[in-house]
Amino acid sequence: MAVDLAPSLQLLALAGGLALLPLGWWWFRQRGSTGHAQRMALTLLTLFLTFDLTVFGAFTRLTDSGLGCPDWPGCYGEASPSAAGEPIAQAEASQPTGPVTERKAWIEMIHRYLAMVVGALILVLAVSSWRARHDLPFPFAWPAATLLWVIVQGAFGKFTVTLKLYPAIVTLHLAGAMVLLTLLAVQWQRYRGRALALSATLRRAVDLTLAVLAVQVLLGAWVSTNYAVLACQGFPACNGQVWPAAMDFGHGFTVLRHLGRAGDGGFLPFDALVAIHWTHRMFAVVTVAALGALAAALWRLPEARAAGRLLLALSALQVATGTANVVLQWPLAAALVHTAGAAALVVALVALRTRSGLPPQPAGSSVPRRALVSS
Repeated sequence: MAVDLAPSLQLLALAGGLALLPLGWWWFRQRGSTGHAQRMALTLLTLFLTFDLTVFGAFTRLTDSGLGCPDWPGCYGEASPSAAGEPIAQAEASQPTGPVTERKAWIEMIHRYLAMVVGALILVLAVSSWRARHDLPFPFAWPAATLLWVIVQGAFGKFTVTLKLYPAIVTLHLAGAMVLLTLLAVQWQRYRGRALALSATLRRAVDLTLAVLAVQVLLGAWVSTNYAVLACQGFPACNGQVWPAAMDFGHGFTVLRHLGRAGDGGFLPFDALVAIHWTHRMFAVVTVAALGALAAALWRLPEARAAGRLLLALSALQVATGTANVVLQWPLAAALVHTAGAAALVVALVALRTRSGLPPQPAGSSVPRRALVSS
């Protein structure tokens, strides 16, 4: 049976053309710079676009555009919604408010285009790192792992569509974006080489706070992918109760099930959504306490005070936007900023931990030395 590869080839050509825009800007800005400076700038650019991709992925989910194109990687077998106008129009006519509309198709495909651009930049970064592998301030395993992980993310993106927004896959897709941000943030900080002396106790505190934040991000993703944001009305009480009497944790945290369905195939009870929301809300208290304690400890160190201020500011932003999501009935802007704040916290904590593990640079040195790689 013949397979039509034309749409996939068109998508690859489109992704390559779009990737030339940030790559051209990077090359123009970095012409004449050292190889180290060029790779550091490309890593930062890729980190920035990956952050944007994470937030736009949230926008795709929050606008119910995840199935705007119900196949993958194209849209009804085409490289763009424009070429797929007829099947999109037919789907929209049969379900005007359904999963497929022209607007939702464009949102979904723009997300895929941006993902392909990020993938192309990571590929260029991996090739460049391989060529300079003996001069990198970290093992080549880091850019190699980043390239491997962006491929895994692509697979998560595919299964998000083909499995019809299966909650576990969508949650893993968001978690995978945080892993990708982590990989890039570590490399960027190793390129910068700005060591920050922290005690072993404080480094362990950063590790613990990162672990707590990781759990909270997963819980937040589970809330979003199950559309449980409005299951609790009011704040700080939930549906008029300090501790909701009706919560179904068993059904709520059954991982292997379809969207809106329980593990036995029946409809997911509302009490399960309340349990999902309430768990995220309660663990937010633990997360904010951990971030606050770490920020207070950093504040006592003049060289780490800026990092402490950043953590406090991002924590306050998360509390404000999380509260706004409930009180203001899940406004799009607040939900997007809430996702962006979570991603920013991940990057900030990873950057802090990476800096604390760097050895002091020799006086007058601006470029990390290969001898420091094993640290």
